[in-house]
Amino acid sequence: MFPRTLHTEGMNLFDLTPRQIVAELDKHIVGQGAAKRAVAVALRNRWRREQLSPEERAAISPKNILMIGPTGVGKTEIARRLAQVAGAPLLKIEATKFTEVGYVGRDVDAIARDLVEVAIRMVERDKLEDLKPRAAQNARERLLELLAPLSSSQTPNPFASGFPNLFGQNTPTETERAARESSQRLRDRMAQKLDAGDLENAEVELEVEERRPQNGFLFGPGFEEMSVEMQNALGPMMGGGSRKKRRVKVSDARTILEAQEGDKLLDRDAIASEAIERAQNRGIVFLDEIDKIAGRSEGGNPNVSREGVQRDLLPLVEGSTVNTKYGPVKTDHVLFIAAGAFSLSKPSDLIPELQGRFPVRVELEALGENDLKRILTEPQDSLLRQYVALLKADGVELQWGDDATNEIARLAAQVNSDGENIGARRLHTLLEQVLGEISFDAPEAAQGVIKIDSRAVRARLSHLVSDDDLSRLML
Repeated sequence: MFPRTLHTEGMNLFDLTPRQIVAELDKHIVGQGAAKRAVAVALRNRWRREQLSPEERAAISPKNILMIGPTGVGKTEIARRLAQVAGAPLLKIEATKFTEVGYVGRDVDAIARDLVEVAIRMVERDKLEDLKPRAAQNARERLLELLAPLSSSQTPNPFASGFPNLFGQNTPTETERAARESSQRLRDRMAQKLDAGDLENAEVELEVEERRPQNGFLFGPGFEEMSVEMQNALGPMMGGGSRKKRRVKVSDARTILEAQEGDKLLDRDAIASEAIERAQNRGIVFLDEIDKIAGRSEGGNPNVSREGVQRDLLPLVEGSTVNTKYGPVKTDHVLFIAAGAFSLSKPSDLIPELQGRFPVRVELEALGENDLKRILTEPQDSLLRQYVALLKADGVELQWGDDATNEIARLAAQVNSDGENIGARRLHTLLEQVLGEISFDAPEAAQGVIKIDSRAVRARLSHLVSDDDLSRLML
């Protein structure tokens, strides 16, 4: 079983009910209630499955989800936030990255390998958080040794202890004892100063690992996994693992040493075992742009970028075992969430076997003017809140009026209606046009309050919409 220590506002995230999961998603995503309910039930089913006996668990497969909707309506964001709520390893990947086996391109088995890598990083992060106090204490001891090393006579040979005559050692002289005591007193003073924060700007010399950037893959496209394995095996010869001495401030040295000590305390075998277990039972794969590989073969010749990829994906989605460098990983209980706009194709263009592996289908609605207005203001990390926070760093207080929000939403909806509908992404373009000049001038401009209302919005966008030609916004 997994440790259930992930909390937000006192709640155990993995034990959330579907209604509570939807409430968490509502904090970041506007609308799309059907999709939120579908993923909330899928996540709750994970919890339900873990309450069953091992025999019952083995028979229950996840109900994979197919999200259908135009770009920019929240498909990716729902999957990303779901993984945060679940504390689960999430891999987001585009279906177009893969080609049929035998052709140049990524093998679909890389999905399972990448998912395990995500799980490894998650488990490492969790373990390092638990080990943080021990790593900090060990780093402190190493810092003290760098700042005030003890005299060599203060660390006698443990094998010689008790047998001074056999090893030619004599009782320490008064001079040696005095040197030892003086060294210890210096270290005690340094420890006090270090704990008080008086030595943060002092410099120490320590060894750090130098990693030069890798120069791409060894074997070219289609052989990424083999390239990574070879680079790991060759180690320093490939530009990683070399060590050199550097002089750094104590404040920086502490961070480096804590990372080194934490890494020493990690049990790599236990991490790999837990990561594989987490990937197998909680892993979520968000397969985006699945509509781009939708299509049937004609004349018995499968299209390399379409039906061939679908047939290669099928065993992975159905459940198979993939070998990774950490051990075999089973995909039987990985939750797959596929998404696509299906503007030039339809879900029925997928091969029947793959269609059947995505029994839960939800259609996300296109965003209207009111939805765009809510997106600007309601989410905890809405675009407007981001701009206000960024400009505040330069001493500028941005006061954004409700009428300005209405105008931006109206224009975004108009452009999406008249041209390519890119959903909420249109808001980024419009806001950047309105606030771009303010952001540029903010560091040198006089600090103070800047008010933006509907007139200011129209004035800043007049050069784009004065002739009713919105093509310059259709990026």
